[in-house]
Amino acid sequence: MARLIYDGVRKNFVRATPEEIVRQTLVQIMVSDLGFPSSYIAVEKKLSELPHLSMEKRLIPRRRFDIICFAKNEQAKIPFFPLLLVECKATNLNAKAFDQVIGYNSFIRARFVALVNEKERHLGWFDHTKKKYQFTPHLPSYQKLLESLE
Repeated sequence: MARLIYDGVRKNFVRATPEEIVRQTLVQIMVSDLGFPSSYIAVEKKLSELPHLSMEKRLIPRRRFDIICFAKNEQAKIPFFPLLLVECKATNLNAKAFDQVIGYNSFIRARFVALVNEKERHLGWFDHTKKKYQFTPHLPSYQKLLESLE
């Protein structure tokens, strides 16, 4: 029988695969230590299920993201926007993993991306001056991410 772990965002039990353990550990840290509102977090959904992509006319790939945290946007038609897209890995983080999260974000258009495994957390953002993503080995609080947008 497969070992299960409770997902507080999806509100059900899921298989405790190595990647799922990384995902659930990170969600707990995001909510309890970094102040991310659990009601603004989506876990393991299809890209096509995202409200801001439902109005897109372009083809959305049949892929699933690991974690997205949203932020409020009071002035827009859609009241929330993707603040942080997170890709979780049970393996070492390599160039292919960084390319994967950047590729997903070309559709999702989150302000920040993160790549995490059991030991590392890297926050990335697109540097318009250098015309490429920059990464730092740190995941800040929800409030710090919001403040950096101002």
